Amino acid sequence: MQADDRVYVKHMLDSAQKARAIAGNLSRANFDADETVRLALTHLLQVIGEAARRVSPAYQKAHPQIPWSAVIGMRHKVVHDYLNVDEDVVWQTLQEDLPALIEVLAQYSDEDPDS
Repeated sequence: MQADDRVYVKHMLDSAQKARAIAGNLSRANFDADETVRLALTHLLQVIGEAARRVSPAYQKAHPQIPWSAVIGMRHKVVHDYLNVDEDVVWQTLQEDLPALIEVLAQYSDEDPDS
């Protein structure tokens, strides 16, 4: 693992944990009603994807348990198609996908850089 890979994986984990902390006790109605929260959470998903995009191809290949293309794809959607971001997809990602992503990222965030 390159040292930069570890930094990006840790950044992914930190941002995912922040998003879950914000979204964890939030109802869907509260999410829909609070633009500031929606913007913050969407931004954190963007940050996760940007960090994932910077992880080396070798590291990505060595860690197929991390859904690299889905994470990076979400970033592309939020950044390049921001007028058409589907709030249902954002909500589903926050509630269903992030817990599993956090679990797998936690396994690799403290990995030995020489492994």
